[in-house]
Amino acid sequence: MSTALPTDALPIDDSVPIEDIGERHLMPADMTVSEVTTLVAGVTENPAPRGWWMLFIPAVLLAGLMFACIGYLVTAGVGAWGNNAPVYWAWDITNFVWWIGIGHAGTLISAILFLFRQKWRTSINRFAEAMTVFAVLCAAIFPALHTGRPWFDYYLFPIPNQMNVWPNFKSPLMWDVFAVNTYLTISVVFFFVGLIPDLATIRDRSTNLLRKRIYGFFALGWRGSHRHWQHYERAYLIFAAISTPLVLSVHSVVSFDFATSVIPGWHTTIFPPYFVAGAVFSGFALVMTLMLIVRAVFGMHRVVTLKHLDLMTKFMLATSMLVGYAYAMEFFIAWYSGNEYEWWHFFHTRIGLADSTGQRSPYFWAWVAMVSCNVLVPQIFWFKYARRSIPVMFVATLLINVGMWFERFVIIVLSIHRDYLPSAWGIFHPTLIDMGLYLGTMGFFLTMFLLFVRWLPMFAIAELKGILPAAQPSHAPDHHEAPEAPAGELSPAPAE
Repeated sequence: MSTALPTDALPIDDSVPIEDIGERHLMPADMTVSEVTTLVAGVTENPAPRGWWMLFIPAVLLAGLMFACIGYLVTAGVGAWGNNAPVYWAWDITNFVWWIGIGHAGTLISAILFLFRQKWRTSINRFAEAMTVFAVLCAAIFPALHTGRPWFDYYLFPIPNQMNVWPNFKSPLMWDVFAVNTYLTISVVFFFVGLIPDLATIRDRSTNLLRKRIYGFFALGWRGSHRHWQHYERAYLIFAAISTPLVLSVHSVVSFDFATSVIPGWHTTIFPPYFVAGAVFSGFALVMTLMLIVRAVFGMHRVVTLKHLDLMTKFMLATSMLVGYAYAMEFFIAWYSGNEYEWWHFFHTRIGLADSTGQRSPYFWAWVAMVSCNVLVPQIFWFKYARRSIPVMFVATLLINVGMWFERFVIIVLSIHRDYLPSAWGIFHPTLIDMGLYLGTMGFFLTMFLLFVRWLPMFAIAELKGILPAAQPSHAPDHHEAPEAPAGELSPAPAE
């Protein structure tokens, strides 16, 4: 009689092949260590494929448009935007919050999933870390220009100046300055520390002396010794622990720009967790959008497998439901509070209920777009077919990013375009400078991102090698039939 244990009774540890517990490896079973190195490092060594150039040239042109719009804006003033009374914040702050949200996925994937030892992050963490840095740089452009005189922005920092002007530390806008700068600093350091072993790999593979010296300079003398790995892993763990609170704090501070006011639609305590969930949601969506493109352009199907994409879609499904819950709670709080101004904002301005004169909100379509893209579209990921269909995932993630931009637009513009008095009501119309600057930041972001994937290892080579099937303790030609030791000889002790 067979004495084999049932699948659910097997001990789940590294000594048991994952096939025996109904799982499968993240990476292909036949993938070797040298193939990982060649595949990832080869992108920086070989000529760029045609697809890269087809993306890079339009991105550079859009980045040029951004600099042109900034030049005109600085010369003509912020009146070149469509901002008006009472819509003093419009596309500028909408874009700022949207870009900051996108930058949150990097810290979540790199830091929090690392602390929870989620190995599937290894194929996407470098992408997300790079996106974090570039997204925060794009976000910082908008509040810097919104001040009207960006050459005086150094007044925002507590440094001596000729006007004896000091920041108002009671203002949430001031908190933004320190939160975003702290987040950018930690993100850059975290990103660079993770690159060091892979930069050394590219340095050692380089045949050109100049290339070897450039990569060698940034590799900081890495030689892969035991001491180097010991210090690296300790530093990476420390930075992950430092970065984790920033996921919650940075976008919570951004939400305080609105939650600490008395404006209907803003004055609510649900904003901090609501903003954090939305930030992670939009960040994951853009990571997947860009990953699907790069996966196709550079042929990285064996590094980013369908299992990675499946796990990411499940994560987006969960965060979309959190965001949908927040949307519903806003309406419940508006009704339960008994505040007629809050009720009017949510039930008339957002969902478009007609008032006593029969008029409807002019921005009802924006709320519909937000809910459709952020709540309804992700529900398709309940189906396994959708979680494994590249076209479905690509279209869905694009719509999610559109929906998350509309979420910020709904929160900001819809809340202030109608003040308490009808005489202070207004409509916002974006100008060409509004649209050009937004598209330009997208071009700047893509330019930086494409340069990153071209000249730096887009995947963590050392971490990928650690999750290969051949690197697992259970990997053996025949795990269940180990050869017996000859009589009189001791069996080797298991490795510790």
